[in-house]
Amino acid sequence: MTSMSYDHHTYNCFSDAIGNNGLTQDVFENLLENTKPALEKLRSYYADKSLPILHLPERVDDLQHLYLLANQYREKFAHIVVLGIGGSSLGAKAICKLAKTNFAPRPEIPMMHFWDNIDPESITGMMQALPLEHTLFLVISKSGTTAETLAKFLVCLKAVSDVVDKNSLTEHFVAICEPGENILRRLAVKNHILVLDHDPDIGGRYSALSLVGLLPAMILGLEVEKVRAGAAKVLDPVLKGEEPKNIEAAIGAAISAGLAAQNIRSTVIMPYSDRLAALSLWYRQLWAESLGKEGKGTTPINALGTVDQHSQLQLYLDGPVDKMFTIIMLKCAGEGPCVEPALANEEALAFLSGKSVGDLMEAQQNGTTQVLIQNKRPTRIITLDKLDETSMGALMMHFMLETIITAHLFSVDPFSQPAVEEGKKLAWQYLADQEK
Repeated sequence: MTSMSYDHHTYNCFSDAIGNNGLTQDVFENLLENTKPALEKLRSYYADKSLPILHLPERVDDLQHLYLLANQYREKFAHIVVLGIGGSSLGAKAICKLAKTNFAPRPEIPMMHFWDNIDPESITGMMQALPLEHTLFLVISKSGTTAETLAKFLVCLKAVSDVVDKNSLTEHFVAICEPGENILRRLAVKNHILVLDHDPDIGGRYSALSLVGLLPAMILGLEVEKVRAGAAKVLDPVLKGEEPKNIEAAIGAAISAGLAAQNIRSTVIMPYSDRLAALSLWYRQLWAESLGKEGKGTTPINALGTVDQHSQLQLYLDGPVDKMFTIIMLKCAGEGPCVEPALANEEALAFLSGKSVGDLMEAQQNGTTQVLIQNKRPTRIITLDKLDETSMGALMMHFMLETIITAHLFSVDPFSQPAVEEGKKLAWQYLADQEK
């Protein structure tokens, strides 16, 4: 049990349970000991302020101005569109799912949209469907050079200019990018658009606790101080110099790195809440982009319970033993509508009579985790008493720390993405060649 917003337990990760695919106790203890330099480095980063994500949980000084903007945008616009991709979008999307605005419009809260991809049909359809005169666009690119984001920004700028007067145009856009010379900042200044500074020392996939993730959440009325407070609780034992055995992220890193050496080369994250589906996408980028270097890393796979019990569980239980499973469970017994006994009066339906959909969800969570354990699949269970801003911040900080510590064990840089950058250069070159 932890003193934080979640419980974290592992099963079937050791050789005495699963044989040759598991860790020996000695290997695990050595790996856990080897997390100490990473933990010390994190404390050093905190001391010299060279890794700002470690200071974000304790900060409130940057929120007042953002709240003023958020309140202004909430009152003025019916729709908010985030133009970003990857780390400029996924963290915000994960947090915003807490707002519960997916089911019915709330007049006092704008509808939030995330335009990640550049599928031309989707972009065209969305621009036609939205009342652009009542829409705010948050244009987010850390570097200010992301081709997809720039393209979406420019086409939206033209579309909005066709329906509002020139003096109002600038009010429909906010740009977020790092300081200094870059294309996005230059375009924003040219068009008299507000520019907010993205901290250049915070990588996109680590930016969820910065204005990138929090400003959209603020607009939806979420209490972002609680997001940071949840993160702070998880970070606290690291900064206090606790032993690795008392730090859940260090335990998770040691197990992940150890199992990778035993050919457990994929990691499945499977939350049992629709509101956490976006978190698993955020985690997928965080893990893949941070660790997939120099032939190292494990492949993150996102799944969603109970949906993927019916599409993937057969492989997980009866396929190769090459995956670690992270199941995120939410206590939900008794919640939601109940099955009317009079409608479930057949013997085959007796098990559902009078039960809520939350009862069924909790039974499915427990059943899936038990069958994974019984089939000797490396499994960890993260259990939440409730899903709110605090627990979301805790989960995000846990996974960020776990990723950074695992990178140390793999001897790779968790903050670079050289292969991705090369792909961006080639895309730019392809477009340039088309002009010739």
